Amino acid sequence: MKKVAPVFIIIVALIVTAAVAIGIKRTKTVDWEESFDEKSNKPYGVSILYKELPNLFKNHKVRTVYHQPASYLGANSEDGYGEHVAKGTYIIIGNSDYLEDDSVDELLNFADTGNTLFISDYNFPQKIHDTLNIDTDYIANEKDSISYQSLKHFNLEDIIIDKNEGDMFFASFDSINYNVLGYSKIDYKHVNFIEIPFGKGQIYLHLEPKVFTNYNLLKENRYKYVEGILSHLPETDVYFDSYTKIQSGYDGDVEKESNLSWFLEQLSFRWAWYTAIIFGILFMIFNAKRKQRVIRIIKPLQNTTVAFVKTVSNLYFDTQDHKNLIDKKITYFLEKIRTDFNLDTSVLNEVFTEKLATKTGKKKEDVKKLIDYINWLRSKNEFFEENLIKLNRHIEAFYNK
Repeated sequence: MKKVAPVFIIIVALIVTAAVAIGIKRTKTVDWEESFDEKSNKPYGVSILYKELPNLFKNHKVRTVYHQPASYLGANSEDGYGEHVAKGTYIIIGNSDYLEDDSVDELLNFADTGNTLFISDYNFPQKIHDTLNIDTDYIANEKDSISYQSLKHFNLEDIIIDKNEGDMFFASFDSINYNVLGYSKIDYKHVNFIEIPFGKGQIYLHLEPKVFTNYNLLKENRYKYVEGILSHLPETDVYFDSYTKIQSGYDGDVEKESNLSWFLEQLSFRWAWYTAIIFGILFMIFNAKRKQRVIRIIKPLQNTTVAFVKTVSNLYFDTQDHKNLIDKKITYFLEKIRTDFNLDTSVLNEVFTEKLATKTGKKKEDVKKLIDYINWLRSKNEFFEENLIKLNRHIEAFYNK
């Protein structure tokens, strides 16, 4: 084993050195995919917004919709088979172009019956454009990657959005009946947030979904802009769309990863984990030969004397053989007297009584009662249960006093 120790140390040193070298050279890449997925913790996921919705809409239910809106809202209509009637605010962040026409119709009907529809996306399904008579356009950011976002009814400084190659804006809409709520600015202001009265409800359309992502919510004071946007929505139950994220082709890798994945992404934790595994394997390899075989535990034989005596006594008691039980109880008592006090028990007379009282330190009167009762029992031929019980009490009193 002395020769193995240096080899073991050398192997561990090589492994740790290699781990450090690989860790230093490895550059971590950031995934900037705009998934808008509520389970994604990546920069352009919306997990932070999703987790904060219950705090933003307190005392109201927040439901996640994993189905095409047509199916979900149809099932949860007054004539549907769902568990409740869908009422409140339906929120879609990004990827709305994957909505089918029947889902667009169902969402418009949802708003028409007194509810709220909120969509933040770079563009909308053509059916929404046609129904609401709106048109959008794009302005490229030729100077830098920064645009400015502002809200009309909030005293809030312009919010910077970086990593932005350009802005979408509303090129045409019904400026008389539609309310302008916000702007984007690259070279000059463009309308990018409007409120549209629709039937008994409202539709809100917003053209910069990146503001809702994890990256922007954690950047400086950009969260205030999001709070301002959502403050326009009524205090009702919320339906958060997840179906369009599934349809967009985002593979939801965050869902598949375990909680260990976060630790493995951290360089120190990762190599600590790998080193622990390697040490464990090496420990098992070098320690296996030192282990002896499992020694089988042999249980000692149990002393069944007491159980045997109880069984025999129960047998005599059940058969009402009181004479036999009394004889055996007297015999056992006298045997114990002979063993413990070295007295001759062949004659139970006055002399024997005095000797027994002296050796045991008990009152002569108490000892005499027991000996007299034993002598009386020996003179009888017929016994009853009461005789057995009385003898037992005398013997117990002798041992207890």
